[in-house]
Amino acid sequence: MTDLGMPRTRGKGANQHGHVPTGGGPGQHGAFDDHRPPDAALVGDCVHCGFCLPTCPTYALWGEEMDSPRGRIHLMKQGLEGEPLSDAMVQHWDACLGCMACVTACPSGVQYDKLIETTRAQVERHHTRSPKDRLLRAGIFALFPHPRRLRLVRGPLWAYQRLGLDRLVRRTGLLRAAPQLAAMESIAPRIGPREQLPERVPAVGTRRAVVGLLTGCVQGEFFPGVNAATARVLAAEGCEVVIPRAQGCCGALSAHNGREAEAQRYARALVDAFEDAGVERVVVNAAGCGSTMKEYADLLADDPRCAERAAAFSARVQDVTEILSELGPVAPRHPLDVTVAYHDACHLAHAQGVRAQPRELLRGVPGLQLREIAEADLCCGSAGIYNILNPEPARELGDRKAENIVATGARLLVTANPGCLMQVSSALQRSGADIGMAHTVEVLDASIRGLPASALTSAP
Repeated sequence: MTDLGMPRTRGKGANQHGHVPTGGGPGQHGAFDDHRPPDAALVGDCVHCGFCLPTCPTYALWGEEMDSPRGRIHLMKQGLEGEPLSDAMVQHWDACLGCMACVTACPSGVQYDKLIETTRAQVERHHTRSPKDRLLRAGIFALFPHPRRLRLVRGPLWAYQRLGLDRLVRRTGLLRAAPQLAAMESIAPRIGPREQLPERVPAVGTRRAVVGLLTGCVQGEFFPGVNAATARVLAAEGCEVVIPRAQGCCGALSAHNGREAEAQRYARALVDAFEDAGVERVVVNAAGCGSTMKEYADLLADDPRCAERAAAFSARVQDVTEILSELGPVAPRHPLDVTVAYHDACHLAHAQGVRAQPRELLRGVPGLQLREIAEADLCCGSAGIYNILNPEPARELGDRKAENIVATGARLLVTANPGCLMQVSSALQRSGADIGMAHTVEVLDASIRGLPASALTSAP
């Protein structure tokens, strides 16, 4: 084992946040306080077998023990045993993408997802970050979980892209001194027309279910076509779709980054928004959002007003591919002559265990050829806001994913998360590959409506 008390540097891809070591706070024993510390029993489940190592993105990049899941769990154990919270500890926990590939790979059933989430909440309460890091995180969370604020960004971003300023900025290298800002600029999606959905979309033919649709933050404002396609496909398959106007952020970004109280506020508000909608299921088309919404029972377990309601809500949450697969197709599929590479979004495949359903639905499209991607379980580097906070390793992972996608020879890359769409699109553009990007439901929508494959593959 490495000396865990000393801050360490890495080679290419290192994240240097300039953390400031912080002492213990009230009610704190070692690194953690008494409010939801990492569960010692869950920590003890790790037998350090090493099955997680080849699946971990940061271990794949750096080959360092403390940047593997078992290494990070070892640091949690030290914190529980009295070791004070240190700069080195936080550096290694911050470097984790939270992709949960290790959860899938672990033969002992270690719940690393719960361990890293509770650990990050402790870090956010007790660790003092550098002023630069605090400012960056404050800016991110002042914007991304707020659909109305994102809506205000659409106009300036559209003008920036249409006037060609994005290409000019990249050529001149103006953002080279600000890697986080450069990362945000590089992954920004092309802004298209905004599609306003009604509050209710009737089922086509016999009604088979009444479902609520989460519109999301980034998904709703930067990928409105995905929500429109989701509503059309659900309706075509006999679902009445209810889209509550009062809904806001689900809290996924906050929960995954240790902002526990903030995530809980968003979760309570979303439960309230859907409670009176009269829906049987709540359908999600963004992997990260669905992952968190299915865990509301844990997130709000200590809330006497909302705990039972949150558990009932979580039980009704399904990814759009889950409900479509469960109901079975009734809408006719028209041929789409296209070769597709399907990319597993981490929070769909690893956190939710949804792998077979998207592939089954895609294979049900006549003429579509599905190809698998090498190193499919390795994260693309998006991981919520990881590609902004840690642009260098995220870029390396994105380029690695793009290389594997190009090797499939596919004309279209399909995935199920807005972050993945932005991250992989940026990486494919850097590679010079002419590969289209689409969400799973956009492919199904095109097939049901009889659109040509060119409608999906015309632009990366």
